[in-house]
Amino acid sequence: METLDAYRIELSKDEINELPMASYGGPICLVDNEKDLDGALDLLADDRVLGLDTEMRPCFERGKQPYPTALLQLAGAQAAVLIRLKNVPVTGRLAALLAAPHILKVGVAIGDDMWLLRRTAEFTAAGLVDLAHTARQAGLRTLGLRSLAANFLGVRISKSSQCSNWEKPELSPQQVLYAATDAWIGREIYLKMKEIPGFSFEPSSISAPCSVRKRARNSFHRRERRSFLSGQVDLTTEALA
Repeated sequence: METLDAYRIELSKDEINELPMASYGGPICLVDNEKDLDGALDLLADDRVLGLDTEMRPCFERGKQPYPTALLQLAGAQAAVLIRLKNVPVTGRLAALLAAPHILKVGVAIGDDMWLLRRTAEFTAAGLVDLAHTARQAGLRTLGLRSLAANFLGVRISKSSQCSNWEKPELSPQQVLYAATDAWIGREIYLKMKEIPGFSFEPSSISAPCSVRKRARNSFHRRERRSFLSGQVDLTTEALA
């Protein structure tokens, strides 16, 4: 049986770069309007664990409020759904999915993702698991999505599109694959963690200090983040599968 000790080693950048590249290979559904949303969410209807990530246009100007969340990514067992939030509001069935405590949404710094999304959308979030927090609580030094993928899955993922413009009218194939991969790999890491004794999957709290900052796109300071906060999102969960 695998133990946590095998994952307490922190891989160097050079060691990670020597690993094979991994990217999502399943169906990707890009949702650019409300009428296509229901069909896309049908692809995730049977899932009880979803990888979740978000993307936004990067903000490089110091002290400037970050741009609104441009893309919400959800990855299940059979498909990845990418939702362009400029054209698709977080309401109805999508909001209900984010609020469902029995459907886990897993990712790195997922509290940041929900907090930033909450600035422009009214919804309640539940069933969130931060993989970085889970790893840190177990005494691991590996916290970022790329390093977690290397440590637990033995692969590396590309971050080349992270700071691209996620608000442009048409996303490139590279952006689409990058976004789907980030959500998918989070789900794969969670499933691997579940096989290893010693991890505690606690619900993420949006008001707690974040384990890992989203780089570049969240260049604002903590004090600025606090000044934006107008209320807390309910992130309690009734079941962590």
